[in-house]
Amino acid sequence: MDTATAARFEASRNRLAALAYRLLGSAADAEDTVQDAFLRWQAADREYVEVPEAWLTKIVTNLALDRLRSAKMRHERAVGAWMPEPLLRGDPMLGPADTVEQRESVTMAVLTMMEKLSPTERAVYVLYEAFSYSHAEIAEILDLTVSASQQHLHRARHRIAAAGNRTELDPAAARRIVEAFVEAAASGRTERLVTLLTADATGTSDGFGGLAEKLIHYSTPQRLATALRAFKPTAAKRRFAGGSPMIHAAVVNGCPAMLATVDDRVVSVAILEIRDDRIAGVRGISAPHRLARLTAQWQRHEHDAALIESW
Repeated sequence: MDTATAARFEASRNRLAALAYRLLGSAADAEDTVQDAFLRWQAADREYVEVPEAWLTKIVTNLALDRLRSAKMRHERAVGAWMPEPLLRGDPMLGPADTVEQRESVTMAVLTMMEKLSPTERAVYVLYEAFSYSHAEIAEILDLTVSASQQHLHRARHRIAAAGNRTELDPAAARRIVEAFVEAAASGRTERLVTLLTADATGTSDGFGGLAEKLIHYSTPQRLATALRAFKPTAAKRRFAGGSPMIHAAVVNGCPAMLATVDDRVVSVAILEIRDDRIAGVRGISAPHRLARLTAQWQRHEHDAALIESW
């Protein structure tokens, strides 16, 4: 492959990765999908590829759908241990963020809700809402009729709406929410945490160290607050993490988040989903394999001073 042909692919890599991430909910799987697309591009008879961007979009979309439909991935997600891989604000894999729909399409709530869609519904929703493809273009990419594309979008929107009603926050507002959350969690008082939560707040966690075989669900504000009160690390947890964590405020997948770091390595993140200026959901992630890309991005950029220097 000549330099110009390789450069043409590289110019599309971030967009393709952002597309694959939205379809798969996993940065690692998205990277593998884009690399598979590169191999297809390398082997293709490019003389007959009239519009490389459209050709690559079709390849990546269908490779991602093949992954979603694979027996291995269906099993992994069916056992109840799967959750989206978090990405730090500014990560190019988050992709376009000019519209509300584009920003919401990478929130943990929407990525999780998309698990309830069929692979085709998921692809139509992502291509239309996040990448502004027309139904005619989507029909070509997915080998559908235009009317079928419209029907898939209607069904997807109906289900995704259940994860909506978010509050748009700037980084300063997000930091204030995280500060209040950290103060309440550090106080050890359940009632302080409950006042920050909506009446129907819920939580999900992959367990201390990400060791839970299945995700742990907290179905009421009281149960969630009780679990959060116990978030403060014990001596055993500090030993497991490799030291006393520093606590930072961040924005992850478009939502306020509390990051716990040890030696500039992210060991845990609590992502806060906001509705009506309160916390409607908390997603706790501690599994190292889920935090690998987030840690790399964290180490690559400057960040604000810690909220707590040693917890």
